[in-house]
Amino acid sequence: MDKPRDFYESFKPWRKPFEVGFWLIAIGLNTTFNIVVSLADHPRAQTWEPWVWEWTSTAVVLALLPAIQKAEQLWPLRWDSWRRHLPVHVAASLVFSVLHVTGMVLLRKAAYALAGGHYDFGNGWRQFGYEYLKDVRTYFFILGVIDLYRFWLLRLQGEARLLAEPDEGPPVEPIDRPERFLVRKLGKEFLVNAREVEWVQAAGNYVNLHVRGRDYPLRATMAGIEQRLDPARFVRVHRSYLVNLDYLAEIEPLDTGDARLTLRDGAQVPCSRRYRTPLRERFGEAGAPAA
Repeated sequence: MDKPRDFYESFKPWRKPFEVGFWLIAIGLNTTFNIVVSLADHPRAQTWEPWVWEWTSTAVVLALLPAIQKAEQLWPLRWDSWRRHLPVHVAASLVFSVLHVTGMVLLRKAAYALAGGHYDFGNGWRQFGYEYLKDVRTYFFILGVIDLYRFWLLRLQGEARLLAEPDEGPPVEPIDRPERFLVRKLGKEFLVNAREVEWVQAAGNYVNLHVRGRDYPLRATMAGIEQRLDPARFVRVHRSYLVNLDYLAEIEPLDTGDARLTLRDGAQVPCSRRYRTPLRERFGEAGAPAA
């Protein structure tokens, strides 16, 4: 009988459609609300004008959404980093506002021209200041939603950490080279053997430990975790990837000089050209996988 899948495993195939659908629905509802308000606040405007004002703004925000998500990945607002990264996001919110205002004004001018009219943005700097006050709220609201969503995903899939050194007595295992990781998932904790980690992937301030089809984020750098894992088993294959050689099934050379690695479960991991030769040499001693 097949083992029942948990909620996260069932959710994974729907994750991308869910994320896209969430933003389309959330921003679409907000736009509709703003249109109703605009119709009430501008009774002399033609009926189509508030629709143009709001949907041009929405279209640009949606186009800039991936950039905000990338900025959150590069400069996450965590308890240990928010002081360093907050100024970066304040500057990014200004760039966001400039792009947002420029894009929506161009779209509005085009829409008005098609309707035989002319769109006037108003007093430049004063109007931009007004728009920035709205845009900075929008930028940080989106950041907050992204952070809450990531926290929810971590709760679903679990988060790994190294076993802490006890206050008294010897550690239960070597601290410099752990044999196990402590994983927390939905309030429960269990141990994962280091040798069961199939590959490791860099993800901002975290690295993801991939174990049996599941990713467990661990707060560490690639250089730091590489020093802690057994070099006889784990090898660097890319600036963002470490692979457990026990799970490597195939090395496929590419015309670019890089390679594509296939793991036993069918997953594929990139291998940079600078790591390809050392990897093959490692297997040359004991027989390489099929290439």
